[in-house]
Amino acid sequence: MNVGRPLLRAGSASQEGYAPELLYATFNQDYGCFAIGTQNGFRIFNSDPYKEKMRREFKDGGIGIVAMLYRSNYLAFVGGGRNPRFPPNKVMLWDDASSKIIAELEFRSDVLNLQLQRDRIVVTLRNKCIICSLEAKPRHLHAFETSDNDRGAMAISSSSESGILAFPGRQKGHIQIVDLHSCVSLMSAQESVPTLAAHAETAAARSAGAGGVQRSRSRNRGSFSTDSNGIQAAAQVGAVTHPTNINIIAAHATAVSALAVSSDGTMVASASEKGTLIRIFDTMSGRLLHELRRGVDRADIYSIAFSPDSTRLCVSSDKGTVHIFNLEAKHNSAQSLSPGASVSTSSGGGAGTGGGSNRGGNRHSNFKFMKDLLPKYFSSEWSFAHFRIANEVRCICGFGNERNSVIVLCADGTAQKYTFDSYRGNCVREWYRRFI
Repeated sequence: MNVGRPLLRAGSASQEGYAPELLYATFNQDYGCFAIGTQNGFRIFNSDPYKEKMRREFKDGGIGIVAMLYRSNYLAFVGGGRNPRFPPNKVMLWDDASSKIIAELEFRSDVLNLQLQRDRIVVTLRNKCIICSLEAKPRHLHAFETSDNDRGAMAISSSSESGILAFPGRQKGHIQIVDLHSCVSLMSAQESVPTLAAHAETAAARSAGAGGVQRSRSRNRGSFSTDSNGIQAAAQVGAVTHPTNINIIAAHATAVSALAVSSDGTMVASASEKGTLIRIFDTMSGRLLHELRRGVDRADIYSIAFSPDSTRLCVSSDKGTVHIFNLEAKHNSAQSLSPGASVSTSSGGGAGTGGGSNRGGNRHSNFKFMKDLLPKYFSSEWSFAHFRIANEVRCICGFGNERNSVIVLCADGTAQKYTFDSYRGNCVREWYRRFI
């Protein structure tokens, strides 16, 4: 996410504490690595154990968005900062093995978000989500219109066996779910197999547990541009594909601000600009599975992340807290707590007062048995664990390589690891590192 200094506006948070050179931070698909964009380049780190793996510095500008492809040498960039290295409406595909740009994609408006997945590049513009092939000469595959999406909300499943993409629908508060594996190409399926995807998957397999960034060789550089409707130049229109499985979910009453898709693509989590509830839906049926309450006051949700096994969810917000929810079947031993009860932490407390243990499950209101008579507030689930970061700046969260651990990347240039007790929810900060 964009972790640069927030724009000054009435009632906005102070800019104190933000690392001036940091523009962007993101995890790779399994949270094993993270990448940052800076005013003069980019860096890649191993998440846990923490270690800087590489850095590249440019003399002529900064990187405002960076996306990793597992642990391979392929990354995608968008320029940013005081002096952007690339235009904000261009996506540049970088091969670190040769230290050069091998492909570029140009759009008529600024790129707000970018994700790589197996054989595809997914790009979010303010009113459009565009899918392209991941190869030396990228081809436009499809474009979807969205409601106003100034945050660039979009998420895609990380497993190579799944191709579930989620982004805002045309109506405010709606989510579109697209199964990319159901796309039927007008061209031969064999013609559309990307060279880079095979390299990336092989590299990802080699790097499992290796803690390194793998390298493979690329081919020639290619490019294409799109018109204002996101349609590719006429020379490659024949590559457009048509999805056969699109679900629309009416998730919120206000605009969608954050999205996450589980690794296997079976669940999608969403938050609205109100930021009080996280709703989790089945991606195939659209059925509501969980309604999780972050709090009562409005909040800006910075990130949502599923654990690799899809049994936990962590959420960070501008309240300076990270909440952890349990998505497993309800525990028979779960103890109901009042909405104001808090899970104790070693980092300064959480979003409430009081105390109590949750015995491994999410907290519920004591009045849940009257949910048909009382407002929905009383039927929500609260996090079973939460902690407060030291400096209330923008941050994103992801799960560590230990089951009960969370890694937090903060806009003050620090990475932090927390562990939590899955039975009582107590949280402890294990380490704190400055990466810029």
